[in-house]
Amino acid sequence: MNHIDIDALNKKYKDASLEEVLNYAVDTFKNKCVLASSLGLEDQLLTYHFLKRNPSARIFILDTGRLHQQTYDTMTATMKKYTFNYEVYYPDTKAVEQMVANKGPNSFYDSIENRKECCNIRKTEPLKRVLKTTSAWITGLRRDQSITRKDMLLFEEDTTFGILKINPLIKWRYHDIFEA
Repeated sequence: MNHIDIDALNKKYKDASLEEVLNYAVDTFKNKCVLASSLGLEDQLLTYHFLKRNPSARIFILDTGRLHQQTYDTMTATMKKYTFNYEVYYPDTKAVEQMVANKGPNSFYDSIENRKECCNIRKTEPLKRVLKTTSAWITGLRRDQSITRKDMLLFEEDTTFGILKINPLIKWRYHDIFEA
């Protein structure tokens, strides 16, 4: 990540609105900024605002091969409503086939090691593929979702991928989403 002063960004946008943060992302990175969507409530809110700001915005989904039908229904309805297409990333077929052949379809329930292997194959590897095409990514993470997120910032350096990670809802509470 070159020449981005994370501390300065966090100070400048400390009290910024969702729209101001998304404007920064779109104005600065154009289509080198992507929104990660799980099609959950937060991500649907971000999808609406991101597409409103940039109708050709890039929004991606990781299809792990274990999604519920409701997820696909929501994906279809959202694409129809906003007339766009998600970028959908899948895990490597051979890696999934090998894992399932060796350990069964639900091996992630058996151990932490198996859970990490499954997550790496089904989520991390596809995520790497999409994030290497971009300079910044937007998430729907909120601090109040988990104790492990309590110290997250609005702008962070994603050291794993060497890009800027933007968490525009990080200070929001669950009920804030319904008021937006």
